[in-house]
Amino acid sequence: MVKISCCTLLLGMLICSCLWSPAETVGGAKSRPRPQRKPKKPKVNPVDDNPPASNIDIQQMTGTWYLLIASSKCPYLLKHGTNVQPTVMTLTRSSASDQILSVSTKTRHNHQCWEIKQEYHLSPVVGRLTLKGDRPERNTEIVIGETDYTSYAVIYYHKQGQVTVKLYSRSVETLSEPMLTKFEQLAEKQGFGLAYHFSFPDYSHCGEVDQDHVINCIPTC
Repeated sequence: MVKISCCTLLLGMLICSCLWSPAETVGGAKSRPRPQRKPKKPKVNPVDDNPPASNIDIQQMTGTWYLLIASSKCPYLLKHGTNVQPTVMTLTRSSASDQILSVSTKTRHNHQCWEIKQEYHLSPVVGRLTLKGDRPERNTEIVIGETDYTSYAVIYYHKQGQVTVKLYSRSVETLSEPMLTKFEQLAEKQGFGLAYHFSFPDYSHCGEVDQDHVINCIPTC
């Protein structure tokens, strides 16, 4: 009886030894290697997914542009997109610096004409500009995606991980069907189906604006 108890005790000690120190026991089970974590993919700035058109001539971009369509998931447009107002943008070279574009955007609000004045800062990448916010993370990165300077321009606006694609025209006349189709394809690449396209009126654009209605601010979208 004592022999059986001793054998049982020795067997138990052997089992414990195998469980607690498998690597040191001859013939014991080998510990499994720990799974290696996959290296994290480097973060890609969304603006890098939309490179500017090659050889953009900023000087040829100056002048008047009429906003025809904006494609976006911007909350403001999703809520008020059916009530957008005619909008015209004018770009001029700043007298203060050749690295700044002065931007004047005129639109209607509460049946009155308003003018929003801003500055786009040129970047080392030709065709990319920056509208500075109150903090760097609030900057809006602007990319001139496509243009022929005389009839149309497709411009991307990146802010806080969101993108808005806008189609501008040099005149209030509707662009050709192939051009509109091309814009739809470019917007589709950003995940914007027709439900996220917001057409702007091509009539009743603002002319002169009362000085009281000239403001400096950053647009919501």
